[in-house]
Amino acid sequence: MTDELLKWRSEFPILDKTVYLISHSLGAMPKGTYERMQAYAETWATRGVRAWAEGWWNMPVSVGDEVGRIIGAEPGSVVMHQNVSICQSLILSCFEPTPKRNKIVYSELNFPSVMYVYEAHARGGKLRIETVKSDDGITVPLERMLAAIDEETLLVPFSHVLFKSAFLQDAKAIIDRAHEVGATVVLDAYQSAGTVPFNVKDLNVDFATGGSVKWLCGGPGAGYLYVRPDLQLTLEPKTTGWMAHEDPFAFDTDLRYASNATRFLHGSPAIPALYAAQSGYRIINEIGVAQIRKKSVRQTTRLIELAEEAGFTVTSPKDAARRGGTITVMHEHAAAMATELINREFIVDFRPGAGVRISPHFYTKDEELELVIEEMKSIRDTRAYAKHEAAGAAF
Repeated sequence: MTDELLKWRSEFPILDKTVYLISHSLGAMPKGTYERMQAYAETWATRGVRAWAEGWWNMPVSVGDEVGRIIGAEPGSVVMHQNVSICQSLILSCFEPTPKRNKIVYSELNFPSVMYVYEAHARGGKLRIETVKSDDGITVPLERMLAAIDEETLLVPFSHVLFKSAFLQDAKAIIDRAHEVGATVVLDAYQSAGTVPFNVKDLNVDFATGGSVKWLCGGPGAGYLYVRPDLQLTLEPKTTGWMAHEDPFAFDTDLRYASNATRFLHGSPAIPALYAAQSGYRIINEIGVAQIRKKSVRQTTRLIELAEEAGFTVTSPKDAARRGGTITVMHEHAAAMATELINREFIVDFRPGAGVRISPHFYTKDEELELVIEEMKSIRDTRAYAKHEAAGAAF
């Protein structure tokens, strides 16, 4: 079978030297990133401070528009930040809890960094958190999630795809339930954007946030925040800075929020990270997430088959419709096995309670799926993992 997407392999230098199956953690770097970083350095070197007026100042929005194409957002509705923790904090700062609406709802399988933000604010006593339990550590029962969202709920920050198991949550059902009771939703699309097709307009989500590190192949330091256009003039973030001002270069001592999505910015942006991220976005947009998803489903399904044939336990959902782009393989020595795999240039990772995480992307060859499972089998059968038994999570 001809795989048209393999023509992109030559754009990713690391694929020449490794079996790279860790795009759920850090996507491979495109060659074009060298050129973009050179362009940043050249601009700074030759244009100096003039670079701000010649494009740098607008990059949080212009680069945000490139992300917006991937997630179905309208131009001007996505702004760039350094990471999701900042985005979540900024969103939360838009709201004032009341005694009748002060609840935050998310599952116990949410990404811990996101939970840290809300738990830290809840220590002030104005917020309370309801954590939805998982029965198996892999999935979150939809009925239980929906039942937790009620008229006292202020915000529902939830992961579209769970980082541990790749369980794909029913975003539309959660969003519809939240809106039914007057709650606001923050969709964490970090583990879905670039590998699972979705459209923020079709979902009618209030906010969406994520980063470029993983499936977008954009590297660290380029998080993004989508704000539904009709909300942009109604909210006033308390986490703010001069880029949120209507006229930042007036240096007015009174904050007047901008009349567009830039009111959801704060201090000066991380310009080098925005340059670095663009090559990945452009490739994802050229291929199209629907094509990436088609290949991902085929390859993750095959990985599950291979892993189970080799006697491993798969802890990701077997139903492709409920699974993101990763499969997780459990073994009692999974952490040590992951370390040995990395030493052998099979780049994967391990997460407690999940196992070895393996993620093919559009640039993955079918034969690499067989190679990684055969290598895991060899490591298991020869006990080559034993020298790494003190290993824990990495990356």
